[in-house]
Amino acid sequence: MRKDRLNVYFDPSLSADLDALAARRKVSKSQIVEAALAAFLSPDGADQREAAIVRRLDRLTRAVERLERDVSIGNEAVALFVKFWLTTTPPMSEDMREAAQASGKDRYGGFVETLGRRLAKGRTLAKEVSEDVVT
Repeated sequence: MRKDRLNVYFDPSLSADLDALAARRKVSKSQIVEAALAAFLSPDGADQREAAIVRRLDRLTRAVERLERDVSIGNEAVALFVKFWLTTTPPMSEDMREAAQASGKDRYGGFVETLGRRLAKGRTLAKEVSEDVVT
């Protein structure tokens, strides 16, 4: 079969990569370039790229759906805790309020520090609970 001869110019590093690939595959550089050009010009190539993009989008969609579910669970847990706390905690008298606020401020500072350390270490209560369930 007759083939047209073309003279093309490559970046030196690309040319070296082409030489290495031809040697590894034990085929001519022309065969590699011809196959690459055919794949680039093929309408199937666009379909394959589109399918790859669709797979990635599907994976991202599932990840976002999991995040959305987890955030909803977290929000519901916090809302349930606040509702429970508000319904079970009696109101304080005026003379106890200042001491309680000072104590609450100290306790909240400790909570924030502990939270920061746990998050920095990558430890979460959800992971601990799931590990406890497995073991």
